[in-house]
Amino acid sequence: MTSSNVAQPAPKADPGAIPWNKHTRQQLKPGDMAVDIVIALLLAVILLAVIYPLWFIVVASLSDQGAVSSGRVTLWPVGFTLAGYQRVFQDARIWTGYGNTVLYAVLGTALNLVVTMPAAFALSRLEFKPRRVLLFLFTFTMYFAGGLIPNYLLYKQLGLLNSMWVFILPGALSVWNLIIARSFFETSIPEDLHDAARIDGLGYFGYFMKIVIPLSSAIIAVIGLYYFVGHWNDYFTGLIYIRQEAKEPLQNVLQSILLANQTNQMGSGNGGQNVLQQQQLADQIKYGVIIVSTLPLLIIYPFLQKYFNKGVMIGAVKG
Repeated sequence: MTSSNVAQPAPKADPGAIPWNKHTRQQLKPGDMAVDIVIALLLAVILLAVIYPLWFIVVASLSDQGAVSSGRVTLWPVGFTLAGYQRVFQDARIWTGYGNTVLYAVLGTALNLVVTMPAAFALSRLEFKPRRVLLFLFTFTMYFAGGLIPNYLLYKQLGLLNSMWVFILPGALSVWNLIIARSFFETSIPEDLHDAARIDGLGYFGYFMKIVIPLSSAIIAVIGLYYFVGHWNDYFTGLIYIRQEAKEPLQNVLQSILLANQTNQMGSGNGGQNVLQQQQLADQIKYGVIIVSTLPLLIIYPFLQKYFNKGVMIGAVKG
């Protein structure tokens, strides 16, 4: 009998070893635990630094401004009052501005997605020969533009001044979002799906509408959020190209309210107490304006958060 046929004794198990199974967790060494604690503390500090300013604005908008000025407001309202919000919502233009901004943001975002997604899909196809040249031309516009005066003259000739379309048409495509969507299509949509679609008789348009779009909900949500926030915060367009109050977006209406309040404060007389009260009311209105303008975005974001990280990482990382 050869030595290869002799049964080898099984190695003895270490009595001090912990039996492994799929539920066994890796034990951390003291050094690893210290690193985890430091990272957790650092993240807690960063989270506090991000959240507290927003929380303070909410608390300050609900507090007596004398308490805010004296530093007695930290975590909870002191001298609860809604005077700032009352002054903001008493202006009838606030509702017109809200309606205009919602209209511009919704229509603008819809047009942005309609333009961006097909363009990104076309630029992601290897068989589309001019794609590199077109992508270079798109990227070129990120660094070089005509400037404010040529844009103003162009919009005037096109009849876009004092029109809702000046908020929608000129920014129909963001090159940055186009690049993100193109990377998503190249890295996350298997080419085998296109081959199967061709066998089933689908052309490019059918493949895009029936297969690519349903698989792109994450990147659509992310890009849609980018576009919506951009339209919602658009202040410069209304300032330069709109002269009719009925078509002003919310941001410009809020600016008008703040300027009007500051003008009233300057012309309120020389009485020290009166000036102090006007200044406190101006600060309260300022805090209320910040909350009024950001609240819709704070409400929308949690519903899109589950798509946000996934869409950004898939569209930005190749592999």
